[in-house]
Amino acid sequence: MTNRLTKIRTLFALGPANVLRVALYRLALRNPRSAIRRLAAPVPQGPFFAAAAVHDAPARASTDWQGKGSYFGHHEFDLDAGVPKWFVNPFNGERICEPERPWWMIADFNTELGDIKTVWEASRLDWVPIFVQRARTGDSTALSLLESWLADWIETNRPYLGPNWKCGQEASIRVIHLALAAILLGGPQAVGPGLAPLLKLHLLRIGPTTSYARAQNNNHGTSEAAALFIGGSWLKELGDADGVRWAETGRRMLEERVLALVETDGSFSQYSTNYHRLVLDTLAFAEVWRRRLDLADFTPALRERAAAAANWLRMMVSVENGDAANLGANDGARLLPLGNTPYRDFRPSVQLGHALFSDSRAYAGAGDWNDYALWLGVDLPAAIAAPVTSRLLDKGGYGLLVTGKARAILRYPRFRFRPSHADALHLDFWLGSINLLRDGGTFSYNAPDDVLDRYSGTEGHNTIQFDGRNQMPRISRFLFGDWLKAKDVTLDPKAGTMAAAYCDGHGVRHARRVQMTNIDRLDIVDVVSGSFSYARLRWRLAPGDWEITDEGVRSTLCSVRIASDLPLVMRLVEGMESRHYLDQTPIPVLEAGFSKAGTVTTQVSWTQ
Repeated sequence: MTNRLTKIRTLFALGPANVLRVALYRLALRNPRSAIRRLAAPVPQGPFFAAAAVHDAPARASTDWQGKGSYFGHHEFDLDAGVPKWFVNPFNGERICEPERPWWMIADFNTELGDIKTVWEASRLDWVPIFVQRARTGDSTALSLLESWLADWIETNRPYLGPNWKCGQEASIRVIHLALAAILLGGPQAVGPGLAPLLKLHLLRIGPTTSYARAQNNNHGTSEAAALFIGGSWLKELGDADGVRWAETGRRMLEERVLALVETDGSFSQYSTNYHRLVLDTLAFAEVWRRRLDLADFTPALRERAAAAANWLRMMVSVENGDAANLGANDGARLLPLGNTPYRDFRPSVQLGHALFSDSRAYAGAGDWNDYALWLGVDLPAAIAAPVTSRLLDKGGYGLLVTGKARAILRYPRFRFRPSHADALHLDFWLGSINLLRDGGTFSYNAPDDVLDRYSGTEGHNTIQFDGRNQMPRISRFLFGDWLKAKDVTLDPKAGTMAAAYCDGHGVRHARRVQMTNIDRLDIVDVVSGSFSYARLRWRLAPGDWEITDEGVRSTLCSVRIASDLPLVMRLVEGMESRHYLDQTPIPVLEAGFSKAGTVTTQVSWTQ
């Protein structure tokens, strides 16, 4: 009964309208007469892009997809036949069964194939703008290689058959990458006769399922709206009147989705740094496209939310190396494959977003963080954004303390949208570019329950876990129930303190107070009340030469001491983290176990 009530409460939290949209979508998949099952279109024939004179490259080009396939910004695989194997999971060599089945008949999860994202990744066509970049740097073979790969892709992935037509967002990302390539070649007219049919093929797939995308309340809706706006206006530019309707629909949907999903403080509905980058890059490229075609301005409200989103991400990013707190889901997405910065360098996106929506730079001077703006022809303003300071981003549930090079981020539950991680009161701590106390990440969406809990469950975060359970009951891979509500949230920048608390469905209350008044010390006070058998406080540490002491652990990076009136059982164990999708590496984890309500104090100290 409890489980059933939890699901009912969660359905109401998701919103009856969204639940209805999903139900209608699933009914349509079963209805032979539904529009989404009757999609049909001819196979486009190239050439897709016009041959263009090589221009000087404004910055370094990406080195991805050069002799090897590049997956999730981290993994590389040999291209044995010269092109990717579109239906093969390169991580295990398995091939999807019946790749020519209609898209709506293909399951989301397949135990033999593994993660379907491994098949989708190469079909996002991020190599298309990369090949254009290569042509811009003087590679005379790059455009012919681009044409041959595109021809092979469309011949293999015939319209609406196979896994690469299953997801409207995947089709949308392809549209954006095709448009990005056109911008790099000189503009939307730099195309061959096959491009308009290829574009239309994708918009026909995206259009009928936008209601389902809206129901997700995440980047599906923003990506699909942007693709309709970009693709529709592109078709209109190419002389196809059908594009007008798609462009208008996409504009309306994009403006509506941004106001619904991006909070006034810049927080995004998915509570994830990487998905935040994805939505920011989506908005940034839509704005670049709008400017290039001299289309009507987006609403001031959209620009304000986009500016807030850029500033939010800036607060989460290390100035020194561009790395960001690994908060929330991280599926390896990076929409703009420009430049040659590592996957985990978020600065180019932050810089582009600030330039477009705030008329300022996030980072001064020359550096790789300017690459996106340079490749897209965006002028970099003279004004520099004000330094990041301590503040609450309360709409999304984030507290930020900044003292010198030290930065602490407290995650607390403000769930207006569905949470995919049970990370209440997680604390991320940075000293310059070093993430001393860190989040576990995601690893894979298609993983056994115990692996899911290792990352998105409470075990994967710097917080307290009670009786081995998650803070919220897991309903599915992407959803927890009985959403927690934050209490007693405070931040005092002058005192260098922030605090928050919650009470779970079992009546256990956890309150956390963080203080950083000195330039060499961080204090965390956890107060626990309620009934439980055993609790475990975890501190997930940066890799290093850690050694256990009577009070905690120490290394050349810092020392971590834990004290309490309660009997504590402390141990240093090996945990796992995932900084890139489908990649996991060991890290040290300090655990302190206790079996009574009370107070536990952690002190982190370091040498400046």
